[in-house]
Amino acid sequence: MTSKHLLSTLQARLPYLSIVGLVLLLDRASKSVIHARFDLGESVPVVTGLFDIIYVRNTGVAFGLLSSVNSPAKAALLSGFAATAAIIVIVYSVRNPVGHRLLQLSLALILGGALGNLYDRVIHGYVIDFLSFHLSVYHWPAFNVADTAISAGVVFLAAEIINDEISARA
Repeated sequence: MTSKHLLSTLQARLPYLSIVGLVLLLDRASKSVIHARFDLGESVPVVTGLFDIIYVRNTGVAFGLLSSVNSPAKAALLSGFAATAAIIVIVYSVRNPVGHRLLQLSLALILGGALGNLYDRVIHGYVIDFLSFHLSVYHWPAFNVADTAISAGVVFLAAEIINDEISARA
């Protein structure tokens, strides 16, 4: 690959790389504020009875799954899994045309979120979660900006897959 071709490829992917960077920036900034200004477990109601900001340390995976597993290897294994997932997303993105905008957007969101949570696992050994939605006694597990980006990316990816399937059948 020539340097001219590499530069052209990077320029074409710049919007998606910018999305990855923006997700990382928003995720790091929000987690830094929570970590600096909240005590662990501290909760501040934003919309009473619906939405709180709460400082939670998630040692498990999405929505606290595996949090109860106590193993010194857990953080390393989860970090390795997240790093592997990030590599898979990068490879899949590079192997698909830049013109598949919804696919590339979804992969950029997933990658930005995965890298944001990977940073936490490597630096802290846990992921900082702080967004808490609830209705009466029903609580959705706390999450963060990275989780939101991953979830949105998965929704967009599903839409892309469904759209491709519909187009293939037509």
